[in-house]
Amino acid sequence: MALAIEDYALVGDRGTAALVGTDGSVDWLCLPRFDSPACFAALLGDADNGRWLLGPADIDDATVTRRYVGHSALLETTFTTSTGTVVLLDVMPTGDGRADLVRRITGVSGTVRMRHDWAVRYDYGRIRPWVSRHRTHGEETITAVAGPDKVILRGPRLPVASDGHHRDEFDVHEGDDLVFSTTWVRSWRDTPPRIGYDDRIEATRVDAEEWAATCAADVPHRDMVVRSLLTLRLLSHDETGGIVAAPTTSLPEDFGGERNWDYRFCWLRDASLTLESLLAAGFTSEAEQWRWWLLRAIAGDPADMQIMYTVDGGRQLPERELDHLAGYADSRPVRVGNGAVVQRQTDVLGEVMIALHDARQAGIHETRDSWSLQRRLVDELAEHWDQPDNGLWEIRGKLQHFTHSRVMVWVAFDRAVRAVEEFGLEGPVEQWRRVRDEVRAEILARGYDAERGTFTQHYDTTEVDASLLNLPLVGFLPYDDSRVLGTVAAVERDLMRDGLLLRYRTQSGVDGLRGDEHPFLACSFWLVSAYAGTGRFDEAEALFERLCGLANDVGLLAEEYDARDGRMVGNFPQAFSHLTLVQAALALGRAEPRR
Repeated sequence: MALAIEDYALVGDRGTAALVGTDGSVDWLCLPRFDSPACFAALLGDADNGRWLLGPADIDDATVTRRYVGHSALLETTFTTSTGTVVLLDVMPTGDGRADLVRRITGVSGTVRMRHDWAVRYDYGRIRPWVSRHRTHGEETITAVAGPDKVILRGPRLPVASDGHHRDEFDVHEGDDLVFSTTWVRSWRDTPPRIGYDDRIEATRVDAEEWAATCAADVPHRDMVVRSLLTLRLLSHDETGGIVAAPTTSLPEDFGGERNWDYRFCWLRDASLTLESLLAAGFTSEAEQWRWWLLRAIAGDPADMQIMYTVDGGRQLPERELDHLAGYADSRPVRVGNGAVVQRQTDVLGEVMIALHDARQAGIHETRDSWSLQRRLVDELAEHWDQPDNGLWEIRGKLQHFTHSRVMVWVAFDRAVRAVEEFGLEGPVEQWRRVRDEVRAEILARGYDAERGTFTQHYDTTEVDASLLNLPLVGFLPYDDSRVLGTVAAVERDLMRDGLLLRYRTQSGVDGLRGDEHPFLACSFWLVSAYAGTGRFDEAEALFERLCGLANDVGLLAEEYDARDGRMVGNFPQAFSHLTLVQAALALGRAEPRR
């Protein structure tokens, strides 16, 4: 059975990522890419679906502490038992074009009996590979081959059972230093030589430390902000520039329910918001790389723009269910792919235009192709902006005229107008101004409930939605506008649960799904920004402190949080949670001088 979500930590090489539990088990790893099938899938099933356990033989006798080494993704887990102490270092070396997970055990004191359990199961734990032992490049290896995939285990003491499972126990004494590694290659290629572990581990650490040192943000909880930025960087594919929403699929929003989605893809919205956070903290190279990813992904007819793509910009990610997996906490179905790819989400272009506007303000030169793409997308939006859509939350119920979507339509035209006015780019600015004004007038007339004094989730309801907190964030109205203040109050009144915000009331039936969900952490971070913007600094500070306190021992956040049972919920770690943490910290930093 998988651990609690908060008991995992993330290691990655900016090509893929692994979840490592407090027991020393790697229960999730997709190779060679974030959106590849998992070869360790115990997270959504059990040990027979593949895992890599390296921890004390008697884990109940161990006290476990973890940390990331400085500002890096090198994970250090210390196991202290009644007989001794060992340290396990987990790292995925970056910058060498390979997919390696390296695990180093160091004996600190006494003697600790360790358990080593390595079982590869391809296609999300379904396919049992052909496993064999070899001596390659002067060292012992185990290879697991099936179809196009080959995973290689290197290290000392590598017995293999008849079922292709590596199981072993051994003692680690003070001063011992044992290194194991798992490497993915195409099955028809020769086994590559072992990497220089010491050099690659140190180079990976230095690269992360140097990147983090350039963070320009002087903000509250700077360590949490830097950890969030490092996590967002780990979710960015180094080669293609694609930014995934999370490295996992089907970690449930409702334990035992059907709200289980695959987030291992590149949402234009989430990637744009990630980019905004990175730019605000002083990072610009990522913006240029992502812009080229965007150009490649959207290339062609602007009417064919999708809301999400694969890591390399591919368009095919059909949703299917994996019946052979029991699901995390018996939450089924387990899904791979995402059916929301075909949805109409009119807000997306607004987020893209904000990110590209911020990039221009940061000094990134607009190319002819990048501006031409934006012009075409905005012109295409002008043809259908008034249609109902699925909205920010990917509603699977009836299409609606969502107020947040309409505001982001206004944003798309506003940033296009400002590109002409502020940066001298060419475009039909009079037409764009006319559409912008028309959209604004409609929102104020149909998206605002004067009787309740609040904006509404969509035009045909009195319900509110936490996404409405974004209206002042994107510049639609100032924070001191009475309609904004009324909306903040209505969101607090209707959506607060145990001091945290829901996205919306699922009881309204708007999303077309069964079951409930828990407070969505990004919404509470939006509330921090709203508090800071409306002068409620003490409340902003207190809520931000509480939210940072919900992170696990290594500073990671899932999508949602169950405050009543004190546990994380949803895919993990979630880019949306971390990027809004950064935004909230920046908002607090801006508001503090006014206190």
